[in-house]
Amino acid sequence: QHPGGQRDPSRQSGSPGRSIGSQLVVPKPRRPDAEIAPYKQRNPNHSLKFNCRAAFLRAMHDDSSGNVAEADSDAELDISNSNVCTKYREAGKIVNLALHGLIIQVKPGAKVLDICKFGDTVIAQKCGTIYQKKVKGKAIEKGVAFPTCVSVNECVCHNSPLESDAPGEILSSGDLVKLDVGCYVDGYIAVAAHTMICGEQPSPDKPLCGRQADVLHAAHIAGEVALKLLRPGNTNSQVTKAISQVAKDFDVNACSGVLSHRMKRFVIDGNKVILLREDTDQKVEDSSFELNEVYSIDIAMSTGDGKPKEMASRTTIYKRSVDKNYMLKMRSSRTLFNEINAKFPALPFTLRSLDDERQARMGVVECLKHELVHPYPVLFEKKSDYIAHFKFTVLILPSGPTRISGIKPFDASTVKTEKLLSDDINTIMSLASKKKKKKSKKKEQEKNSAEPAC
Repeated sequence: QHPGGQRDPSRQSGSPGRSIGSQLVVPKPRRPDAEIAPYKQRNPNHSLKFNCRAAFLRAMHDDSSGNVAEADSDAELDISNSNVCTKYREAGKIVNLALHGLIIQVKPGAKVLDICKFGDTVIAQKCGTIYQKKVKGKAIEKGVAFPTCVSVNECVCHNSPLESDAPGEILSSGDLVKLDVGCYVDGYIAVAAHTMICGEQPSPDKPLCGRQADVLHAAHIAGEVALKLLRPGNTNSQVTKAISQVAKDFDVNACSGVLSHRMKRFVIDGNKVILLREDTDQKVEDSSFELNEVYSIDIAMSTGDGKPKEMASRTTIYKRSVDKNYMLKMRSSRTLFNEINAKFPALPFTLRSLDDERQARMGVVECLKHELVHPYPVLFEKKSDYIAHFKFTVLILPSGPTRISGIKPFDASTVKTEKLLSDDINTIMSLASKKKKKKSKKKEQEKNSAEPAC
């Protein structure tokens, strides 16, 4: 599975209709709460995580069946609600704070493991300072939505090593480093990724040029193009086509399998998807963007063929597959599965965050065999290839698409390319990201009356 793994949109709840005489009676789809009732009975002390998983199942149920959520206290709110919008923005602020801290940690001699632990710690500590009051007797859940990853050079994504991995990877001057983080506040998620050079930074006097500069510019422009096209009425295929043209302009390749997802409460990989690169073996249904939706825009460009593969590196990041159940045989597997259900019922986690890392490494094998967890494998291009990875979160507001996470990729005066954009991409880049606010007639009249006569 590649960055931001895609869920199967064909999975729906409910049972097929049954025929009585000449009349077709279609039973009402089973409510998500009924699906997780046994979990609640087995884990009465895990009410917070039960609510988290219930919200996740409800969101996926509504997303896959096309039904509108019922207008009750459990109905899902979108960003038209000011409280929800504020929580998204708070998660975005924490993600950006973590990214700035990680950038300072990236220096020659630093251990990748230490940087990953630092990123998770920053998010956890900052989350502990906000929304501390309980709501209806329950604490608001918040924390790491995606484990911090540090992927170096030809490594594309998902590199988050364990304490037991030896020897640990150490950064060197000149390494191209990709940082990837995520945070959630009350289930509302913000994610971001950034690419930078380790060691001496480019400057206007000594700018970064060549293929590294080309791939950085390509990833940055592709992200800007996606942002400008993320408007109600536009389609996911429009964005994919535009990104393909950007890659062509810079003579690089978009990485296959990279997906940008619609996000909902406790859902980091919703069913509405934007392909970064359309391949014959990977297709998604056309869908239109709608007002008040939230998307993670995930861009990964490569100077290689853009077809990353798994190598010897161990997969350490997983996510619970909530639609799968199985009676596990091994004791270590059952212990691990119970801990996952209690701590990480809906969002990705790293084996490093579990109580017993050694037992988790053994138990995850059986869980993976029976598809109880979904893996995020570490992916690589060829040794001499350069990869740039940028990611940010976008709210589709009435005023236009609004980016709430992600930091400035680089200073254009320090990273120079000789490649030129095509007319189609220049046209998209000229679009305004925000709608201009219309001045009221009353204010215009006041302004005109205040101006002195010539």
